[in-house]
Parts: sequence; structure tokens; C-alpha cells
Amino acid sequence: MVTCKETRAAIIALHKNGFTGKDIVATKIAPKSTIYRIIKNFKERGSIPVKKASGRPRKSSKRQDRLLKRIQLRDRSATSAELAQEWQQAGVSASARTVRRRVLEDGLVSRRAAKKPLLSKKKRQGQIDLLQKYGEWTAEDRGKVIFSDEASFRLFGASGKRLVRRRKDC
Repeated sequence: MVTCKETRAAIIALHKNGFTGKDIVATKIAPKSTIYRIIKNFKERGSIPVKKASGRPRKSSKRQDRLLKRIQLRDRSATSAELAQEWQQAGVSASARTVRRRVLEDGLVSRRAAKKPLLSKKKRQGQIDLLQKYGEWTAEDRGKVIFSDEASFRLFGASGKRLVRRRKDC
């Protein structure tokens, strides 16, 4: 069982102060086998060993991760694949999945971009013209007109919804 540095230090401190292994076990800081193993290693080596973390080493350094963050903040709507390609040009060979993990580590999550209706001057003038042309219609006149909604259907491809990255709390 792996213990944190503080627990190891506490066990060694108790051992140095004359507590026996049995006394330390009674404090229930850690399991019995862990306590005895830490004391044994301390007696053999004279210090608390800090083992290197297991697992595959990271593909990027902290500096490269900061570079990715700057690239991402420049264009919040860039996809992970686009970010990976730009990061690769900077010298880091990483997949889009690695980019997503690094961006999540920075506390940024993908959210759907807020919609904002685009009203150009031409569109506003068209609405004013329509109101002036049909503004005097009665309810009976409007009842003779059929309005319909437009809908788009996609069989293939993207839905057209843009994603942007933001802080988790936003």
C-alpha cells in the first residue's frame, strides 16, 4: 500500500522518538504491514525513500503544456484535432485525445457557444418595411396567411453547433 509523505514522516518520527512498531500500529496511521515496511526501509537506508511514480511518462513538459494553453486561449473554438496539429508544429507529437486531457487538466471544458441573432442593417430595414406594409392588417387579414417554420435535416456531417472552451465554473 502506498502512503503519502506526511504519513511516512510521522511513522519515522514516532520510531525515532522510541515508539515500537506495535505502539505505532496502535495509532492506526497506516496498516501494520506498511508501518513495519517503512521502519525496515528506514533502518536499511537511513532515509525515507521516495519512489518515482509508476506509469508511462508524459509526452509533454510543463512548458509545452503552457504553450498549448496559450494556443487554446487564442482560439477558444478550435477543435482538439486542430490544437494537436498546431501543437505538433511547435514540436510536441501528441494526439487529439492527449490535447483534450491537457485542456481538461487546465480546468477548461467544452460548451455549446451561445447563439446571438445577427441583425444587419439590411435585415432591420427589411423588418421595418414589412411592418409598414402589413402593420395595418386586421386579425382577419392575418388569418388568411399561412406561416411555416424552416427545418434543416442532416444525414451526414456535423450538426453545425459550435463548441467553445470555458472554465468549469462558467
